[in-house]
Amino acid sequence: MATNVTVYDLINYPDNGKTVTIDQKTIVPVMSEGDEEWVMSFVTTAYSDNTARTAIQDIYVEDIKMGWSKSSGFVNSPFVVSATAKTLGVKIDASSQYYYIVMNEDTYDGEALAAEIESKIRALATTSGALSVSDDPLAYLNAMVNFKHNKFYITSGNMSSYYTGVYRSSVKVTSSGSDTLYTDLGFNLGMDSESVAGTAVREAYLTQTVASGDQYLWINTTTGMSVGDCIAITNNTNTDYSPILAISGTRLTVPITGTNGFDGVKHDYTANEAKIQVMRMQDPNQVPVPFHTDVDSVARWGIMSIANQIDYSS
Repeated sequence: MATNVTVYDLINYPDNGKTVTIDQKTIVPVMSEGDEEWVMSFVTTAYSDNTARTAIQDIYVEDIKMGWSKSSGFVNSPFVVSATAKTLGVKIDASSQYYYIVMNEDTYDGEALAAEIESKIRALATTSGALSVSDDPLAYLNAMVNFKHNKFYITSGNMSSYYTGVYRSSVKVTSSGSDTLYTDLGFNLGMDSESVAGTAVREAYLTQTVASGDQYLWINTTTGMSVGDCIAITNNTNTDYSPILAISGTRLTVPITGTNGFDGVKHDYTANEAKIQVMRMQDPNQVPVPFHTDVDSVARWGIMSIANQIDYSS
């Protein structure tokens, strides 16, 4: 059943409420080979420009992948924005370039600075000439910035089926010349959804049995492995971690006590009953943790996305 929600611009036009309609529908999208899909829809009869009577495009949510970038969390409040530390570069979705936003100089707690960053990003979409005509203004107009768990999260204003590729939802943050805000907020050691989704976890299985203290590991493939990489070997009972000292064909050389002072392999592993992963054990099919994790969160995003486009002047 459709639900109508009244939205307002309480600051500028508090008496001019507009209606956003939320519904669940079945549609047959292009490229779906005729299959129906359940989607959430967000529509309004209000205009983005009342004089020109410009309609606002309906939103149909098929997937809830929303790209993000987050800071490291290693930097603590208060955050000082100064003359030499007030500029960030942001690039949302498949934008043609980074856009630089300049914060007002002041001392902020995390929530206040997140609101300041969000305001500056959204202003790019409403400032004439700020964005290239080839870039989607809604990616910036509906962008969100939150401060939680001591980290800044910047999320794209668009949802997509993909975290990577031309049609991705993504956020990248960069520094501006000698300005230090990028580092001062912890984005220099942060992470983003596109990088997580684009990182392949390399793994292989053991082809010959090895004993504790052995120097060599024989595996089925060394694709994606390099000398100096750290690997983990496990049979789901024992797990050992070791650097790779050399690679010859499908044979890895690992440290041993007599030469290196410690054993890279500290347990016995049976051929075809153990596997190796580069760096650390994790699901090789990992995906970025989604920003939206429930229907309520998606519904609120859809309402916001429509409400941000409405002309409330009449």
